[in-house]
Amino acid sequence: MTSAEPLVRVSTVDAVTTLTLDSPHNRNALSSRLMSELHAGLAVAAANRDVRAVVLTHTGKVFCAGADLSEATGADPTVGPRGLVELQKAIVDCTKPVIAVVDGHARAGGLGLIGAADLAIAGPAATFAFTEVRLGLAPAVISLPLRPKLDPRAASRYYLTGEVFDAAEAARIGLLTRAAESTEDTGVVLKGLLDALRQGSPQGLAESKRLANAEVVRSFQRDADELVQLSARLFGSAEAQEGMRAFLEKRAAAWVR
Repeated sequence: MTSAEPLVRVSTVDAVTTLTLDSPHNRNALSSRLMSELHAGLAVAAANRDVRAVVLTHTGKVFCAGADLSEATGADPTVGPRGLVELQKAIVDCTKPVIAVVDGHARAGGLGLIGAADLAIAGPAATFAFTEVRLGLAPAVISLPLRPKLDPRAASRYYLTGEVFDAAEAARIGLLTRAAESTEDTGVVLKGLLDALRQGSPQGLAESKRLANAEVVRSFQRDADELVQLSARLFGSAEAQEGMRAFLEKRAAAWVR
């Protein structure tokens, strides 16, 4: 891969801007560059009055692996979590409806992108997990869009266990709008949603989205700073350093029993 190749591919066809995560070298992890390109793609869609919706999707077998652990250390430990807060908020604040389309693995921060989207569809190859607990971390800043949407009992279970769950379960607990039974069904569901959105006026879509996201917006206003600080503290802790080393070295962390 050369530096000129985008990590997020942007195209606009039939009133829909599609943002495709295409960073296979790190499983579409949330590197600073990928997040910057996602911001730019959202801005392109927002500025185009003819666009009625944004589709956020991916190449390969992974939708998004979460934080880029190679960037997890630095002079200011709040940079990474604050960047993810800003990206999630950009999805929430985008005046166009954003549809996440997932047919691969989504982990940790990747679930934050799905939670920030207005609608979310997943195919049969999709799996999900809040893996933070197994790294000495917690799903801190990604909880900002997720807590208003997830079933509380399910959030407790999957936050605490780090278990992998499928698309049907993700739909049951409120992470997804719809679990598709096949790749073909994913396309059918997406087409139906986009056909409906194309009938909406720009003003109607923007204001209806704002109403639907009222609790999510309040979550950001109330808790963002606190959760950025929590995330930064956890990433800098000895346990998290051990957890990330264990993950990169493909071994069990020291606390595993």
